[in-house]
Amino acid sequence: MSALRWGRSAAGLRWALLPMGRPSHLTEEGALGGVWGLRRSSSVSPCEQDRRKDWGHAELLEVLEARVRQLQAERESEMMSKRVDIAQLPEAGGSHLPRKVHTGAEVAPGLSGRWERKLDKEKHVMQKRRQQLEARLQQRAERRFREQQLRMEPRLLSRQLAERLQHCRPCAPGSPWEEQLALLLQETPQRLHQEDQISADKVSRAQREGQQQRLLAFLQCCVLTDQLALAHHVLVMQHGRARQQRTLTLPMYNTILLGWARKGSFRELVYVFFMLKDAGLSPDLLSYAAALQCMGRLDQDASTIQRCLKQMAQDGLQLQELFTSVVLCKEDQAALLSAVRKAEPTFSPPQPPLPSSQVNTSPLLREIYGKDCPASYPRQHLPLNTLKGLFQQQLSVEMATTVTVDSVEKAPSLTKEVLQARKTLQGLRTRWEAELCWVLRETKAREAHAAREGRPSLFPYLCLLSEGEFASLLLQTLQALPPQGESLLSLAQQLGLRIFNRHVVQRKRLSDEVRALEQRYFKYLGLLASDSQVAVSRLPRQHWEALGAPEAPHEEPWPLPVMVQLGKQLAEVLVQTVKMPGHLAERQGSCKLIPVLYHVYSFRSFRQIGILKPHPAFMQLLATAAERTMTFEAAEMPMLCPPLPWTSPHSGAFLLSPTKLMRSMEGTMQHQRLLEACPPTQLHGALDALTQLGNCAWRVNGRVLDLVLKLFIAKGCPRLGVPAPPSEAPRPPQGRLPRGAPPERKAEMRREMARCLKVAREMHSLRTDALYRLSLAQHLRHRVFWLPHNMDFRGRTYPCPPHFNHLGSDLARALLEFAQGRPLGSHGLNWLKVHLVNLTGLKKRESLQARLAFADEVMEDILDSADQPLTGRKWWMQADEPWQALACCMEIAQAVRAHDPAAHVSHFPVHQDGSCNGLQHYAALGRDSVGAASVNLVPSDLPQDVYSGVATQVEVFRRQDAKRGVQVARVLEGFISRKVVKQTVMTVVYGVTRYGGRLQIEKRLRELSDFPQEFVWEASHYLVRQVFNSLQEMFSGTRAIQRWLAESARLIARTGSAVEWVTPLGIPIIQPYHQDAKVLINGGIQSLTFSNSGDTSQKPNVLKQKNGFPPNFIHSLDSSHMMLTALHCYRKGLTFVSVHDCFWTHAADVAIMNQVCREQFVRLHSQPILHDLSRFLVERFCSGPRSKKVRVARLLDMLLSVPKTGAFNLDQVKHSTYFFS
Repeated sequence: MSALRWGRSAAGLRWALLPMGRPSHLTEEGALGGVWGLRRSSSVSPCEQDRRKDWGHAELLEVLEARVRQLQAERESEMMSKRVDIAQLPEAGGSHLPRKVHTGAEVAPGLSGRWERKLDKEKHVMQKRRQQLEARLQQRAERRFREQQLRMEPRLLSRQLAERLQHCRPCAPGSPWEEQLALLLQETPQRLHQEDQISADKVSRAQREGQQQRLLAFLQCCVLTDQLALAHHVLVMQHGRARQQRTLTLPMYNTILLGWARKGSFRELVYVFFMLKDAGLSPDLLSYAAALQCMGRLDQDASTIQRCLKQMAQDGLQLQELFTSVVLCKEDQAALLSAVRKAEPTFSPPQPPLPSSQVNTSPLLREIYGKDCPASYPRQHLPLNTLKGLFQQQLSVEMATTVTVDSVEKAPSLTKEVLQARKTLQGLRTRWEAELCWVLRETKAREAHAAREGRPSLFPYLCLLSEGEFASLLLQTLQALPPQGESLLSLAQQLGLRIFNRHVVQRKRLSDEVRALEQRYFKYLGLLASDSQVAVSRLPRQHWEALGAPEAPHEEPWPLPVMVQLGKQLAEVLVQTVKMPGHLAERQGSCKLIPVLYHVYSFRSFRQIGILKPHPAFMQLLATAAERTMTFEAAEMPMLCPPLPWTSPHSGAFLLSPTKLMRSMEGTMQHQRLLEACPPTQLHGALDALTQLGNCAWRVNGRVLDLVLKLFIAKGCPRLGVPAPPSEAPRPPQGRLPRGAPPERKAEMRREMARCLKVAREMHSLRTDALYRLSLAQHLRHRVFWLPHNMDFRGRTYPCPPHFNHLGSDLARALLEFAQGRPLGSHGLNWLKVHLVNLTGLKKRESLQARLAFADEVMEDILDSADQPLTGRKWWMQADEPWQALACCMEIAQAVRAHDPAAHVSHFPVHQDGSCNGLQHYAALGRDSVGAASVNLVPSDLPQDVYSGVATQVEVFRRQDAKRGVQVARVLEGFISRKVVKQTVMTVVYGVTRYGGRLQIEKRLRELSDFPQEFVWEASHYLVRQVFNSLQEMFSGTRAIQRWLAESARLIARTGSAVEWVTPLGIPIIQPYHQDAKVLINGGIQSLTFSNSGDTSQKPNVLKQKNGFPPNFIHSLDSSHMMLTALHCYRKGLTFVSVHDCFWTHAADVAIMNQVCREQFVRLHSQPILHDLSRFLVERFCSGPRSKKVRVARLLDMLLSVPKTGAFNLDQVKHSTYFFS
């Protein structure tokens, strides 16, 4: 046992003395003192465990042999001393006769004991075992060496192809390979019974497509990281197995073909063509392009190239398409052209059409793109050199990928405790970074081994960034974790996405793209700068396209399972590696290391999910250190220069950071495919509108920011939208209940504790959101910035930076104003006053003249609010939108006190809101005269309030029922108001059901303190029925259109397709509602299962398709109206931004914007929108062979029965004052 114990110690010592071991951890004084133990990984592969077990046996044998030598040495030493003693002893009689000294061998039998025989036996057994072990290890090492050699020669399932490849092998390089390529291209591929075999597999289509996406992404990533041989090896291994070969697709083979073509490796390229034919696939344009550019790089003879071109023509592929349909970089195109010209010296590649010759022909955009229509596009207010400097600053930010921002939290006093906590954190992070780098190297080696075994692994993705960059990203993630933790799935997805974004930026930085971008952008600024002139006035997109060739090919995003798997792997590395001394958690704790992150399970929305939760001691350490910095991703920040114009579905907005034109759930590709498939000119309207919205320059309203910060640093003010700090959260009940407490008391205490915990979490979330917004506002206080835009799948526009934009709350909007000012002019001050009254919500049913008069009446309160916002009469705090009202008070005060109010330069944005905009579009679609009058499409002296109208109609129904003796109708007397029905009326146009409407009304009734609560359930049922009846009475055309849209969507989904349509501006739309497909990622600390319901490989969700189509279609119309208004305002030189159906501009330009808004609404609805929709749906879903099916016949009947329209005259909208007001 002593030998065994000593052996374990020796093994540990051996690992500690390894030259490639972990970095040593030097102890420091204070909190970091102690011993840092070694982490034992629990994620070792079985083969790795076997190898460690074998080495453990070998080490144990070495220990036992050392013990044998030690015992032998002790025995020999003992024998020597005894021999000396015996030689010195005199014999009996006192004579000193010399005596023969015995050797050890001779005395050994006398000294040998039971333990020595046992040890000799063990030594013999262990020597035998050692010999057997060494033989096995040698055999295993030889087998692994053979296995880990990257295999270049494919394993072919076709015997004929395999024999041909076998005959090629002994030949010298040269003509045989060219001959084989020509023969392979000529042969017709044969893929027998492949589809039957695939359908026989118990693998769903969605699962198979997921596997294909992951393998293709792996191969592409290998090529990017210069691991082409590894990618070829994995493809060979997958191809050599019949079951795996069925999942291989042509893009996978083309990926490897392009890789070998760029390296000029002709033999390997022919190997891939062998596999291509063996799989029964025909080469496409990209395959031929790879073969030709490889020949161009190797300077092959013209005959081989001619045979290749001839075969390509026989396959029905045109030579010109190689240069128009295949996306290649400039170097690849040059090699391709060199090969083609060797066979056809006079060949000239077709020139791409000039951007100016591609014009959108939509009748709605004829004025925008017509050459005979004069335009005065606005410019930025900054000179050219200033804009160039801002570009350099933005470029530096995006190349760094992150931005550090100072927090606006109150700075703590630098006490000894704070300084010690910061020193402790710094030391921990230094050691964590070293540990993480070491573990990441281990992980990378393990993933490389998996790839060498022929399995697509995470190895190439781990090669995209250095270990230091990965470690830095993981520590940033740890820093940002909330106290309650975050789900492992969400964290994994965020990590994967951030790694992809960093990789894209790094790839662009290492190429020539940055220098080319700088040169092109500086020329582009000539159109925008205030002190420059251009020969031709163009839209920004048109000017950008005229400056040069199209951008370099974009990089496809990784499949969602790949991102989640990569993020999960890194999150597990973080959990297993990051540890801290135990005495940080308990004063009497030891120096033993404890995890900083714990993996726990929790219930969220009735589902059990895995959560990574930080240790409370670590959160306390962060709170004590009170570090006043936060780190944001570059793509989360507003831009410091004008964004790139949108020119395609994947090019625009940020300089380097990848941005989607159409935002969607990660992993959803259907929207991107639709956008890329439609003609470029079809998207020009949307691209130019998004560019215009992003070109609006902003600045921070410093006066409002100072007041908000004053409240925020104190204890907040929830009534004004300034969240309180966590210290103000309600405290759970203290102490324990007595043993004899009744169950009701225990249940009440549990409910109170749950309520306190919920409130505390909500307060923390709101506080963090406000902290981000205010810190960014303070960071940008003295700067000009821009907010690039993109859109959702319905065409609605949103700013890309999530934390600081004008789409937020009242507080968020009040912090922003236009960077470019404009004199108020003759009517600007009046519009400021009207806008202020609108923000108060006090005169919604009054005319504009009455609102203006009211503003003059309360002018003293307005000026007092501007001068003494926190100490005066505080009139502004009573407004519906208090912070925006205060900002408007300050602007009015400056204007009225100016020497000439008309000359006062105002930066304040004035809003014009649509009057229940969804119902406005429905009324216009159905030409519904009654509905149009209710939502202000008809001119009137006073604004119509549809919510009050519905409440009035419901009251009429209630009185009738009360007379008939209906009890609930009598109970509701005096309780039916605008507030009770408003939310239901507002949302019914967006698809709310009777169930959802009942819940909304129930909530409103419970807020009425004097309403008998025992009748809430019955009253809510009654009221929702009457609200729907009232809407049917007032908006008969609206309800008919809504039912037609919903039923059409239901029938389309029943045929197995998702609903698609095209907006009036040409944006293709598909609803992303499908049956959930479960994706499983096994292994590690938790197996992740998540739903992927957003792609066309799954069946459509019939209910969601049906309920979603009416509101989504209306949203696509209001986005089209907004984009048309934006483009026409831009053409007239106005500054214009929007929050969906709320349009913003300078006070001086409100009248012009109102005119444009009304004109474009009339032009939009003058188109046959419903008939165009019917025609598109019939062509898309009812044509072809499927038209004979019964379900399709029913769908056709429904689509052709377009609802009839009324007699409302749309031109009345142009004269309606309160259409937008």
